[in-house]
Amino acid sequence: MTASRAAGTGPVLARALQILGAFSADHPAMTLSELARRTRLPVSTVHRLLAGLVDWGALERGDDGAYRVGLRLWEVGALAPRGQGLRERALPFLEDLSQITRENVQLAVREGSELVFVERIAGTGAVPVLTRVGARFALTATGVGLVLLAHAPPETQEEVLAGPFDRFTPLTVTDPAVLRRMLADIRKSGFSVSDRQVTMDALSVGAPVHDARGNVVAAVSLVVRHGSAQPHTLAPLVRTSARAISRALAQLP
Repeated sequence: MTASRAAGTGPVLARALQILGAFSADHPAMTLSELARRTRLPVSTVHRLLAGLVDWGALERGDDGAYRVGLRLWEVGALAPRGQGLRERALPFLEDLSQITRENVQLAVREGSELVFVERIAGTGAVPVLTRVGARFALTATGVGLVLLAHAPPETQEEVLAGPFDRFTPLTVTDPAVLRRMLADIRKSGFSVSDRQVTMDALSVGAPVHDARGNVVAAVSLVVRHGSAQPHTLAPLVRTSARAISRALAQLP
């Protein structure tokens, strides 16, 4: 959690969340001193808060002395309605799409000016991807991100298009004018294309998932090796899956 998002919480809670927010895919396990450096909090403060987080089960301490995210935190996170209900309804259709294509299938939601991956199914022998469930990513580079940005509120679009932009490859689009045209095309065509924007060997095609009121609440994508298929042949498959998920979501109470 960033300092701005922690603002408004009590100082003890804000610091505890700061400690939890220090963990990432690059730093899944850290010692007391490492946590103090990453959070810029006094060692004594971190030590005191770690005891409470371990007692509750949010963190676990291994035999090597390093702290890791605990199962209790995962259990609570799994109850998030936007992720859990969506994932349960979408999973059968994501699995079908993965089995038909044997490629990577992803499901994501927008959280502010970023996306969060809710589900990912790796295809047999499919191109490697940089994503993982629960990870955040830029909205401007991936197939799912472009879909979510294209249907985001105008103020969110302006915030993202104002930059700065993450550049992953030489082909990552960072020109706001080009991105605006891409977003307009996505709204018109009903699908997105991210061609070698994240890695130089991957092509992603995404489509929007709607709720019962017609709002875009998620995006699904198919990620294939660049050159193995054309976007126009993948788009109907992805759009069909997205529509099936949308129908399933409409049945939620």
